[in-house]
Amino acid sequence: MQNTGMRNTATQPTATPTHCPYCALQCGMNLTPAADGTVEVSERADFPVNRGALCGKGRTAPAVLSSRVRLTSPLVRSGDGTLVPASWEEALGRIAGNLARTRAEHGADALGVFGGGGLTNEKAYTLGKFARVVLGTSQIDYNGRFCMSSAAAAGVKAFGLDRGLPFPLEDIPKTGCVILVGSNPAETMPPSLRYFTELRENGGTLIVVDPRRTKTAEQADLHLAPRPGTDLALALGMLHLVVAEGRVDERYVEERTAGWEDARAAAMGHWPEYVERITGVSVPELREAVRLFCEPEAAMVLTARGPEQQAKGTDTVGAWINLCLATGRAGRPLSGYGCLTGQGNGQGGREHGQKADQLPGYRKLTDPAARLHVAEVWGVDPDSLPGPGRSAYELLDALGTDIRSLLLMGSNPVVSAPRAAHVEERLRSLDFLAVCDVVLSETAALADVVLPVTQWAEETGTTTSLEGRVLLRRRAISPPDGIRSDLEVLHELADRLGVEKGFPTEPEEVFEELRRASAGGPADYSGIDYRRLAEENGVFWPCPAPDGTGRTVGTDGTVRTDGTDGADRTDGTDGADGADGADGADGADGTTVAAVRHPGTPRLFLDRFATDDGRARFVTVSHRPSAEEPDGEYPVLLTTGRVVAQYQSGAQTRRVDELNAAAPGPFVELHPRLAARLGAAEGDPVAVVSRRGRAVAPARITTGIRPDTVFMPFHWAGEGRANTLTNPALDPTSRMPEFKVCAVRVEAVTEAAAPAGTP
Repeated sequence: MQNTGMRNTATQPTATPTHCPYCALQCGMNLTPAADGTVEVSERADFPVNRGALCGKGRTAPAVLSSRVRLTSPLVRSGDGTLVPASWEEALGRIAGNLARTRAEHGADALGVFGGGGLTNEKAYTLGKFARVVLGTSQIDYNGRFCMSSAAAAGVKAFGLDRGLPFPLEDIPKTGCVILVGSNPAETMPPSLRYFTELRENGGTLIVVDPRRTKTAEQADLHLAPRPGTDLALALGMLHLVVAEGRVDERYVEERTAGWEDARAAAMGHWPEYVERITGVSVPELREAVRLFCEPEAAMVLTARGPEQQAKGTDTVGAWINLCLATGRAGRPLSGYGCLTGQGNGQGGREHGQKADQLPGYRKLTDPAARLHVAEVWGVDPDSLPGPGRSAYELLDALGTDIRSLLLMGSNPVVSAPRAAHVEERLRSLDFLAVCDVVLSETAALADVVLPVTQWAEETGTTTSLEGRVLLRRRAISPPDGIRSDLEVLHELADRLGVEKGFPTEPEEVFEELRRASAGGPADYSGIDYRRLAEENGVFWPCPAPDGTGRTVGTDGTVRTDGTDGADRTDGTDGADGADGADGADGADGTTVAAVRHPGTPRLFLDRFATDDGRARFVTVSHRPSAEEPDGEYPVLLTTGRVVAQYQSGAQTRRVDELNAAAPGPFVELHPRLAARLGAAEGDPVAVVSRRGRAVAPARITTGIRPDTVFMPFHWAGEGRANTLTNPALDPTSRMPEFKVCAVRVEAVTEAAAPAGTP
């Protein structure tokens, strides 16, 4: 049991079941206020995802509740340039006044809104509504664009719908083979590693694709270590061998897919020896990977940030989906493609309106019917809703020029954005910046007004995990005096900006509106309510509301996921009726049909895909170089990632003593051959230089990385900031920056070296 956190006199005698504030596993935990005013974390074995297990971040999460590390008062920029405490009235007045002034002088699109993948569904929904209804701006996006947008775009292209995992985690140990591409769950989401361990214990095999020999790769049956930026070629090379070796599931391809001939022709241009030259993965390794994947009856491909955070990330994920489709490994039990979402609510955060091009329920902002539906829920004219705005990096790049004032919630782009020194400069150039956060992050420190807001344990709300499971986080303690929720902030700002109604402060009231706004959309939450979430340990979307027609559930308990209501069963029989408490429909004989609530959808696509004709789509893609390849001046590749004891930009975890002791600062991981050329020993400071800047950190020398590659974790600010170096080149579809590969040079550090951050 962990005893850490904030002192609080409003204790409760019993434990409150809730969820971890960090990654997309959303592990279950119990919180109990202790007699000394701290908060105790204990196991919650009833939650099926983590079954009681917690990583160090989850165990120590209450430490950030402490007044020692958190914000406890609004701050405003004083005349001498420092941030000083202020009343809520003054702080909110400054924000509303500056937003109104900017809009009057420069137009609504001079206002920007930037959200976060850690915001609850209620907050994300309200933030999107606030931007479009109160501010009237199109300029809203969120840091989830940096997380899994390429996987989302590829999923929509192939399947007609994006949900991180189209099946629950519990299916992983039961399949025959998993290819894990660019993911290191042993460090990024440790409680999930048991699923891959159980897979191997059950006789299945694990293939890990990663340029580093990570802790996850050490447990694999086969580790493929491609050169960064070549995952697309690797997938195409495997598909080539599937065709050449006669492993295509021809009947499945004919019955359930479209576009195979063109995709096949593109793959045949990537013969094994050619792929070996591009990737560095040998032909025997390629053949073994294909054998391990194709021999079992069922198999999966799971991707994460490695292949996705590239300027060709959408095509790369599409190529891995092609491999699944060609072998009949999608829309079948214990098989399929899935994405391991990173942020705690990265899935729900984009489903409900804080993404630049989407309305609640995964509706498209350019769809007139979608605009009409949401506008009716919001009580506004659909023509008043702005169109799509800039993606996350493009929005940040426009700060201080086209965008003059910014409201930012739950994000720290000074550390997390690519080309971070430039983004920091853009933030400094704003006429006005307001930040809502729980700590004084590096971004909040630049703000004109900082508002302290409630945290996970102090508020109720829902999140949507990487499985598509909607979960209820419960309030376990009261926040300190003077702290308000993000919902209260948006309510107060809307009121000051002339919109007195439509922005409730109670999360359940917001969720009830979200249900109506999502109804009939691809991400349909209308059949979910807080009571169900509490009783059922979460509900998988889509989950339509009952209509009593008996036409929502398919023969295997799945639903059609094309966004239409009331899909019939594929066997021609009537499906299940609506949900509990709904009126049944009248039968043909005048009797009333009992209503049955929709069970939710743990497994998608078993009957059909979410396309107009129910078929999955192959994509026709070919390998192309990364946006920035090594050359004589920058001969080495940089890739970035996470370590187990820190999370994302580190704004919260870097304030936890236990986590800092385990991971006190940045480092540069490099191969002994590269270290020898530099004359660098373990722990020596080395500089990594790209076309965008310079970072300095101690050397960590290991044979677990390719000799042509260096690795840096991205959790720290200052001279070791990895994202000073990264390339903002964008995927043309997803607008995902190319975090995972850029050209650098590595230098030994001398006393006369230039300061970090300058090229």
